[in-house]
Amino acid sequence: MTTEKRYIRNENMLSPEENRRLREFRVAVAGCGGLGGYITEMLARLGIGHLTLIDGDVFEESNLNRQLISLPSNLGKPKAVEAGNRIKEVNPHISLDIKQVMLDSDNAADILKGHDAVCDALDNIKTRRVLEEVAGKLGIPMVFGAIAGWYAHIGSIMPGGRMIDKLYPEGAEKGAETKMGNPSFTPALAASLQVAETVKILLGKKGVLKNRILAVDTLEHKYEIIDI
Repeated sequence: MTTEKRYIRNENMLSPEENRRLREFRVAVAGCGGLGGYITEMLARLGIGHLTLIDGDVFEESNLNRQLISLPSNLGKPKAVEAGNRIKEVNPHISLDIKQVMLDSDNAADILKGHDAVCDALDNIKTRRVLEEVAGKLGIPMVFGAIAGWYAHIGSIMPGGRMIDKLYPEGAEKGAETKMGNPSFTPALAASLQVAETVKILLGKKGVLKNRILAVDTLEHKYEIIDI
């Protein structure tokens, strides 16, 4: 199988030059669970050249309803490692860096430096604040995503932007997902939109949700862009 043939279906949407450029980018994915599993898969299939996968958690039975990489056979195994194993099967041309750690203020700068974008697939607000702050200081765009039941929020935080503080009250640890749950389809939808945002940012395309939130209501099919 030739590398060029692998990505031929990206073309017309992307030019051959843009296809090749994707292989030069480094993208970090913070969290390899619900959102992160889908994000990682799609970035790898698109041909992003290097992925850094960050997650210190292991798969649990409650993950099986929605997390792409979660299987009965890998319960108890590290999410980041299993995500990396999946990507090696999906696209062996991708360079991987597996970080089996919880992202925090002590390690975030060392992990994120040198990346062109970071995708937020975290499940707690405290770490999102850290990610936003450190990514901003390093000049790295952050593609935000959050889900709860039928609903999703997606946005792009450019360096210097402070979207998380505007979305969540001070001291909040978890979002609405603790009350509304997380089905199988909302993570896949939100992750797809995050990957689209990431590609637009990397290639300098128009329409980026810069300091804006796309609010998605799949129950009543309402879609709204909100300035933050």
